[in-house]
Amino acid sequence: MVAAIQKEDAQRRSLINLRVTPRDRDLIDRAAATLRKNRSEFMMDAARMAAEDALLDRTAFRLDAEQFSAFMVQLDAPPAPNAALRKLLATPAPWDK
Repeated sequence: MVAAIQKEDAQRRSLINLRVTPRDRDLIDRAAATLRKNRSEFMMDAARMAAEDALLDRTAFRLDAEQFSAFMVQLDAPPAPNAALRKLLATPAPWDK
C-alpha cells in the first residue's frame, strides 16, 4: 500500500532543476527561513505567484469608471476601413474551404 501511495505521489509531481549562485541560494534560504518555509516551498510559492502575475498581466486589467467608459466607446466604434481589414473580410474562413 505504501508503494502505491509513493508511486501516485511521484506521478503527480515533477522535478525542476535550477542552477543558482551561492549568493542567490543563501538569499533564498534566508527569505524562506524568515517565512518558516523550506527552500522548495519558498521557491514554489514565489514561482507560482510570478506565473499568475505574468498571466494576469496579459488577460486582466483594471479601469476606473472614466477609463471604462472610454474603453467601451472604443469597443463600440466601428473599425476604420483599411486594406488589411478589407483583405481579412474577403478571406474565406478555414472551415468554409
